Amino acid sequence: MTLRLPLPQWLTKQPSLSVRLTQIGLAMTLCFLAIALLAPVLQALGWLQDPTEFLDNPVQQAPSAAHWFGTTRLGYDVFSRTVFGTQAAWQVVLLATLFSVGLGVPLGMVSGYLGGRLDRMLIFLMDSVYTLPTLLIAVTLAFVLGRGVVNAAIALSIAYIPQYFRLVRNQTISVKTELFVEAAQATGASTWRILTRYLLLNVVQSVPVLLTLNIADAVLILGGLGFLGLGLPEETPEWGHDLKQALDGLSTGDVWWTTLFPGLAMTTMVTGLSLLGEGLGDLINPRHSD
Repeated sequence: MTLRLPLPQWLTKQPSLSVRLTQIGLAMTLCFLAIALLAPVLQALGWLQDPTEFLDNPVQQAPSAAHWFGTTRLGYDVFSRTVFGTQAAWQVVLLATLFSVGLGVPLGMVSGYLGGRLDRMLIFLMDSVYTLPTLLIAVTLAFVLGRGVVNAAIALSIAYIPQYFRLVRNQTISVKTELFVEAAQATGASTWRILTRYLLLNVVQSVPVLLTLNIADAVLILGGLGFLGLGLPEETPEWGHDLKQALDGLSTGDVWWTTLFPGLAMTTMVTGLSLLGEGLGDLINPRHSD
């Protein structure tokens, strides 16, 4: 008689829609992250052309074996610029969200825990920023600060700080009435100790979801800045800037590759991040069962 052992539940259970979305979004996101990390390595090995070189390339050549995604009207290799555009996008949006989380989360915790006049002042300030369109804030700050990775990240981050502030503040107000917080207060724990040891891990559970969605939004806003000429320096490969340079070929309809591949890369990366964020949101805060 053959003994059959039962399979684990995670092997037999059909994955939910949230799990499938998270898996697809995570795979797409990791793919773009790997492209950004491997781009300099591929260039050093000679498998990827320098995205800033254009003098030796034919102008507006269609996709071929020599240039997989074709060339632009100036001779830039579209494939190399699309690949290195992934690196530029990750650099800016990760730095921008790091700034946003680094300011929004502590301010939200302090405001929600202490309350009073400080809370009212911060709410007024954050609501004032929150009512303004993200693109408008980014364009204004980018125009004032100038081009550059750090400047573009700062221009993007300002608009996202109120989102983390509101989320963490509401969670802090809810958690600070719990018994373990009141017990810590009764034992004479300092405000800093309560915020860092008892509140922090309990109020940031939804932050990864918002972080992922903000990264997706920041990719689009960065593309808008590059399209307007306010993002990164001209010599830096960036999808929005490449789309702007490709406008001249759209009138005839013959040069389609200069717009297709940068736009497709941006759309795919944003889709993957959005799927990952929505899937994480359903996993952390399930609204229904599949």
